[in-house]
Amino acid sequence: MTEQRKPPSVARASGSMAIATIVSRVSGLLSKLLLITIIGAKTLNDSYQAATTLPTMINELLLGGVLTSVAIPLLVRAEKEDGDGGESYAQWLITMATVVLGVGTVIAVACAPLLTAMFTKGSDQANPELVTAFAYLVLPGIVFYGLSALLGAILNARHVFGLPTWAPVLNNVVVIITLVVYWLMPGEISLDPVRMGEPKLLVLGLGTMLGVAVQAAVLLPAMRRTGLRFRWRWGWDRRLAEFGGLAFWVLLYVALGLVSMAILTRVALNAEGALTAYNYQWLVAQVPYGVLGVSLLTALMPKMSRAAAADDTGALVGDLSFGNRMSAILLMPFSALMTVAGVAIGLAVFSHGESGIAGGERMGTALALSAFGLVPYAVTLLQLRVFYALKDARTPTLIQGVIVVVRIALLYGFLEFAPREKLAVGVSIAMSLSFVVGALVGQVWLRVRLGRLRTGYTAWTICLTVVASAIGFAVAAGAAWLAVRVLGPEGPVATAWVELVVLTVVGLPASFALLALFRVPEVAPAMNKIMRLARRR
Repeated sequence: MTEQRKPPSVARASGSMAIATIVSRVSGLLSKLLLITIIGAKTLNDSYQAATTLPTMINELLLGGVLTSVAIPLLVRAEKEDGDGGESYAQWLITMATVVLGVGTVIAVACAPLLTAMFTKGSDQANPELVTAFAYLVLPGIVFYGLSALLGAILNARHVFGLPTWAPVLNNVVVIITLVVYWLMPGEISLDPVRMGEPKLLVLGLGTMLGVAVQAAVLLPAMRRTGLRFRWRWGWDRRLAEFGGLAFWVLLYVALGLVSMAILTRVALNAEGALTAYNYQWLVAQVPYGVLGVSLLTALMPKMSRAAAADDTGALVGDLSFGNRMSAILLMPFSALMTVAGVAIGLAVFSHGESGIAGGERMGTALALSAFGLVPYAVTLLQLRVFYALKDARTPTLIQGVIVVVRIALLYGFLEFAPREKLAVGVSIAMSLSFVVGALVGQVWLRVRLGRLRTGYTAWTICLTVVASAIGFAVAAGAAWLAVRVLGPEGPVATAWVELVVLTVVGLPASFALLALFRVPEVAPAMNKIMRLARRR
C-alpha cells in the first residue's frame, strides 16, 4: 500500500500558495497592462478578450468544472480506500480527460465561426471576423486548460499545493514575451479585411495558446515526484457511475455559467471598450481574492472532503464558518480599498498608451462600483465546495441557476436603460449583485442541509469588518485629499498615484488595526498570515 502523506496545516499550505499567487497575479496584471498599452481598449482588444474567453469556457463545459469540483473529493476517497493510494484511479481520470478534451478541442476549432456568432450576434461594436481569427489560434488551448486543472487537482489531493499555483506564472511570462515580440514587429493587424495569415495576428494568438501549454507541461515532473506513474488506463472503474452522476450536475452548472457569460459578452460588446473594461476590473478585483481567498479555499477543500467522508458534520460546519469569517476579514478591507480608490487605480494603472485617460476612468469606475461583490463571491464559492465535499453536485447547480437568472435579468436591464458609455459599469454591477444573491441562497440551503451554521457569529464578524473598513478608509480618504493639496501633483495620472499610495498605506493598516481593536478573534491568524507573506517576500 502506498505510504500515506501527512497533510500540511491549512495555514502553512495557504501561506505557501499565497506567495505564488502574489507573483502570478502581479505577472498577470503586468501582461494585461502591456496588452492594453500596446493595443488599447477598443475593438482589437475587445475581439481578443472575446476570443480568449472561449477556450476557458469550453474547457469548463467539457471537464474543467468537473475536475476542480468533483475530482478532489473522489481522489481523496480513492487515496484512503484503494490499496495503491488512488494511483489507478488518477490514471483513469487522466486518460478519460485527455480523450474528452482532445475530441472537444477538435470540434470547437471546427465550429469556431459558430461560437463566435454566439458571442457577437446583435452586438454593435463586435468584429466577428477578428474574433473568429483569434479563436482558431487560441481554441487548441482547451486541452491544456483541462489537463492543467486535472493535474493540479491530483497534486492538491496529494498535498502538493505550491507548483500548481506557480504554474500560471510561466503562462504569464510566455504571454509577456509574446506581447513584447508583437510590439517590436512592424505593421498593424488589419481589421477590414481581417487576414488570418498576418504575422502579428499569428504571434498574438499562438503565443497566448503556448502560455497555457507551458502551464500544463510544468506539472508533469511534479506528478512523477509524488510517486504517481502514469500509464493509459482504459475500461470501467467501479466509481464511474458515481463520477458520472456528479459530473452531469457539474456540467449543467457550467453550462448555465457558459450561457450567462455568453450573454454578458454580447451585452458588453454593445459599447466599445465595455468588455475590456469589465475584464480588467475583474482582473484587479481578483488579485486580493487570488492571493488570500483562493489559497484559503484550496487548502480547506481537502480538509472539508475528509470531514465529509468521515460524516463529521461538526468539523465540516466549523471549516465552513471559519472560511466565511476569514474571507470577510481578509477581503473586506481590500473591497473597501477598491471602492474608494477604484478610479485612481484605473487612471494610475490602465490609462497609458493606446488606452488613454478615458479608458482608465471607465475601468476604474466599473471597479469602484462593483467591488462590493468580492466577499459574497468568495463566500459563494466556499459554500458550493461544501456541497461538492458532500458529493452533492445537484444543489450547487440549482444555486447557480438562481444566480444566472438574476445576472441575466440585470444584464438586460442595464442594456435597456443604461447609457452606452456606462455599460461597463452596469455589467460589472450585475455580476457583483448576482453573487450577493448566491451567497444568501447558499447560506439558507446549507442551513437546511447541515443544521446550525453559526450564521449569527459569521454575520457579526462581517458587520465588524464593514464598520472597520469604512472608518479606516474614511480616514485614508482624508489623508489622500490632504496629500494631494500639499504635494500638488500635475495631471490626473500623477494625482491618481498619490491618492492610491496614501489610500493603501493608510487605509489597509487602519482597517486591520480597528478589527484588532474590536477584538475579532480571527484577526490574529489573519495578521499572522499577512506577516508571513511579508517576511517571505
